[in-house]
Amino acid sequence: MNSEKFYLTTAIPYASQKPHFGNTYEVILTDALARYRRACGYDVRFCTGTDEHGQKVEDLAAKTGVTPQAYVDNIAGIIRGIWDKMGATYDTFIRTTDPYHCEAVEKIFKRFYDQGDIYKGAYEGWYCVPDETFFTETQVTDGKCPECGRPLQRGKEEAYFFKMSKYADKLLEHIEANPEFIQPESRRKEMVNNFLKVEGGLQDLCVSRTSVKWGVKTFDPKHVIYVWIDALSNYITALGYDPDKSYAEQSETFRRYWPADVHIIGKDILRFHTIYWPIFLMALDLPLPKKIFGHPWFLFGQDKMSKSRGNVIYADELADRFGVDAVRYYALAEMPYGSDGSITYESVIKRFNTDLVNNLGNLVKRTLDMQKKYFDKVVQAPSAPDALDEELRAACIKARDAFRAAMDEYRVADACACIFDLCDRANKYIDQTTPWTLAKDPANAARLGTVLYRLLSVIRWAAVLLHPLIPGTAEEILRELNCADALTMLEGQKKNGAWPSLLFERFIPDDAFDGMLPGAPVNDSAVLFARVDEAKVLAELEAEMAAKQAALAAAAKIPEKPEGVAQIGIDDFGKVELRTAKVLACETVPKAKKLLKLQIDLGYEQRQVVSGIAKWYQPEDLIGKKLIVVANLKPAVLCGVESCGMILASGEETVRVVFLADDTPLGERVH
Repeated sequence: MNSEKFYLTTAIPYASQKPHFGNTYEVILTDALARYRRACGYDVRFCTGTDEHGQKVEDLAAKTGVTPQAYVDNIAGIIRGIWDKMGATYDTFIRTTDPYHCEAVEKIFKRFYDQGDIYKGAYEGWYCVPDETFFTETQVTDGKCPECGRPLQRGKEEAYFFKMSKYADKLLEHIEANPEFIQPESRRKEMVNNFLKVEGGLQDLCVSRTSVKWGVKTFDPKHVIYVWIDALSNYITALGYDPDKSYAEQSETFRRYWPADVHIIGKDILRFHTIYWPIFLMALDLPLPKKIFGHPWFLFGQDKMSKSRGNVIYADELADRFGVDAVRYYALAEMPYGSDGSITYESVIKRFNTDLVNNLGNLVKRTLDMQKKYFDKVVQAPSAPDALDEELRAACIKARDAFRAAMDEYRVADACACIFDLCDRANKYIDQTTPWTLAKDPANAARLGTVLYRLLSVIRWAAVLLHPLIPGTAEEILRELNCADALTMLEGQKKNGAWPSLLFERFIPDDAFDGMLPGAPVNDSAVLFARVDEAKVLAELEAEMAAKQAALAAAAKIPEKPEGVAQIGIDDFGKVELRTAKVLACETVPKAKKLLKLQIDLGYEQRQVVSGIAKWYQPEDLIGKKLIVVANLKPAVLCGVESCGMILASGEETVRVVFLADDTPLGERVH
């Protein structure tokens, strides 16, 4: 058994809003790599979590009217819920507000200061709130962030700085001596040429803030620790790292798993992980991670996903329509190794129907159906071989070897292609051997049994390869094949966490093409993926996105200043008597589509009010609610129904009734 450890991490997403498809891709990718390593027999440790401090959270919490802690508690719960829904098998979900993490970060900051790596100064320049990054004058054009293009804030504040230049040469030596340290290679060249080999050298890094209160405290009461020391340290604090102890004195977990075998991160935060993080580790006298893999982005068509543009796709919502494994497969198969991927609803549907329905699903369904039809589900011995069988066996071994090589190099889209090429080959084998023709002649029974045996073996082989990518589907296929031994191993892996399973070594070695058990029955087949009507579903999805964009546009619309509205004096306004009331009953007005008839209680009396809000509210939406009415309006008759008052509401195209808290007393005067 291979008990070699493998520690991998995602970047921890910022707990500011729900993560979109591009954000979720990273955890799907990392989970596939973690499952693959477990299948190869590694002792895997998989860490993810949330980054929860900083000015952006502070601002959002204030805007929402809650504390920063309450705000991040909610967002962290949303993120973890999506990770769980996507099937992420993480061992640790760390939050940077976890007390053990905060305590360790405080100690790290103090250690840096005590050993002379940090000094106090002042920062004056530009700051990007969304990216939590400072920029110098030379980096900024027109007051906009050089990385995200959003407006920057100009400011000056006292801050502590880390002496990056102290370790820059040592880091450059490490990168040049270890070409696999930063991958893909293009990312390595970018970091070296743009940050390390530049005129003036690597600039010192601001590592504290005085204008922000929501963060890890320092020994200096005016300062909180800036995000990059805080967030990056999660990779070691999640393992129990204690800055006050030597490496030999660290916890068994830390000594077992550190250094990380790979940090999986987005290309936009490569600088922080390949320059700042290694330097922090050097200052702590800790080994550097073995590899930092900067994956590309998922774009919506050709554009970056943006909530403000309304072109955001969410993985969990996509999974509600197509299933979790369909989303996992699309994310893994569609992202190139070194360039940005693209997601559109049209491409999701096409890949779903082509790969999952027509190729994989069709292969499994018709093979098992033929096994049931021709042999009452019982697997036959492969007693009548043919040259085509050897070609199929060779295709299996080729697919396995290519798959493993691709996964080892983080070329996951290529790994997906290896499996589906094998499924293609198996479907071709069906066309070449025509089992339905063989079934017509009892003399061909042995050959028919052999053909189906070989097909079942290929499907079993493919299911094992598929497990890291689309685990739910792979396990369903193994159940249908009645491969109890493989399922038992997978179930044991789930129960025991990250311990080795040796799934690949046991179930797809060179001689495993004969792995099905003759005489044993298979189970009934199920539809793995049901074909979707492309035109119908595409129209529905595009309509949903259009509605989101319209809602965003409406929310962002700045109201025009009303023109020609007559002004009134305070005496005139004082004549309007606004009172609080409760809706006792409500019903529609016959033959008046726009009107609702409400019975209201003012505390001192009950009366009837007619309101033209039927387009926006159902009677049950109003019954029991407290609201404001104009109580001294002259009675009027609307569509034959008397109205003694008017409901207070806002809006024109969309009307919103002004509701009050449940504990509001009735009949109170509103001033």
